[in-house]
Amino acid sequence: MGLKIYNSLSRQLEEFSPLKEGHVSMYSCGPTVYDYIHIGNARTALVTDIIRRYLTYKEYTVKLVQNLTDIDDKIIDRAHTLGLSAHELAHTNGLAYFEDTQRLGIQAADIHPKATEHIPEMIDLIQILLDKGAAYVVDGSVYYRVNAFSEYGKLSHRKPEDLLAGARVEVDERKEDPRDFDMWKAAKPGEPYWESPWGHGRPGWHIECSSMAMKHLGETIDIHAGGEDLLFPHHENEIAQSELATGVPFARYWVHVAFLKIDGKRMGKSEKNFILLREALDKYPAEVIRHFLVSAHYRHPLDYSIESLQTSESALRRLNNCLDTLKKFTTDIDESIDTQDDLTTDDNSLVSAIDTMQSGFIRAMDTDFNTAQAVGSIFTLVSTVNKSIAKNNGISNHIYTHAYNALIETCEVLGIYSTNEQDTGKTDEYLDPVLNLLLDIRQDARNRKDWDTSDMIRDRLKELNIEIQDTKEGSTWKFIS
Repeated sequence: MGLKIYNSLSRQLEEFSPLKEGHVSMYSCGPTVYDYIHIGNARTALVTDIIRRYLTYKEYTVKLVQNLTDIDDKIIDRAHTLGLSAHELAHTNGLAYFEDTQRLGIQAADIHPKATEHIPEMIDLIQILLDKGAAYVVDGSVYYRVNAFSEYGKLSHRKPEDLLAGARVEVDERKEDPRDFDMWKAAKPGEPYWESPWGHGRPGWHIECSSMAMKHLGETIDIHAGGEDLLFPHHENEIAQSELATGVPFARYWVHVAFLKIDGKRMGKSEKNFILLREALDKYPAEVIRHFLVSAHYRHPLDYSIESLQTSESALRRLNNCLDTLKKFTTDIDESIDTQDDLTTDDNSLVSAIDTMQSGFIRAMDTDFNTAQAVGSIFTLVSTVNKSIAKNNGISNHIYTHAYNALIETCEVLGIYSTNEQDTGKTDEYLDPVLNLLLDIRQDARNRKDWDTSDMIRDRLKELNIEIQDTKEGSTWKFIS
């Protein structure tokens, strides 16, 4: 049995088969950086992180793109309230997003494109749709003509008469159809704008993701991920504009992450019942929050509570104690089990338990990334190991080394265990893209003599034990104790 993914498009479990053998292209809708992210936002980012980790574990080469929406109505409105420019607010909150997700152990995407850096691509895509008669211009704004795409609604499985529900469509007398959505917004007084063939304006939300995904991953991508709140209208609109423009499927597998709830209600900024990720990380270790977030299948709602986090904290204490004890028995010899000749009955029993854990873990993750069952298989082995150690029944160090390595390997896929002796090479590999991006942003600020931003980046990184060193050749970073 191979990997199966629940595809929101077909509403079925489907055998995973990437476009290019051994390679996976993956796009995940990132944050609109008008504020800090909350734990509900983090759940979607974490699921994307774990999917990528597991695909890598299965020896796929994964290219992950996660965008940053850095121009949007929410950003403009909040920036105005705070007395900032939209650029300043997006810049500050973009840095905060990377800081918070890094603290949670989420690996940086291969590319984090910004909407404002892809305006030419958006204009080109809009022009293609205009040329095909799928869009129209009114007073400097460009609207997508929903009736032009016969399959509109195929992702959300909504009837035409239901397609306005939940779309938050603004009343606009200029539209041909109330369902039509904007791809380019004519600039209002005081708003940031870019030049376009239709006048000063800025892109609509939906065109941003289509343009960035296709630029960095091609016209058809393997996996598109996001929160279930994005399924309609955002992802529906991405499909409509992308597939009409190219004539090929936009994404082959659609993965949607269920809401995080608090007191039975969806956690969200509009509901004003959210817990900021950075506040949670100040109270609990990252592994505890990760364990809590993977304790349910990603398609099932999960209720946030102090009790749930305490349960995760207790479970990880058991895991850490087991691994710390096992580490005392580990050896430098090859830990593979080649022969059963010299093994005792107890040795064979533990080897069997290790094999059961590994096969159970793979079976769970191969079934639509069922992290809850995968965690269960890990803790079943933890219980077996603890009983074996307590019995002091002469299990060989060779077997304990095998158990330790098997647990570490699976825990790393979920990111629920870390040691003090970090693998610096891997850490650098994951941090390099993010930190180099921050250095580029800081250099840009220095070039503009924006010393406040430059100093803020330097000081915030120093709080994370990362020191920036400025030289004639440029800036570098290093860990400090």
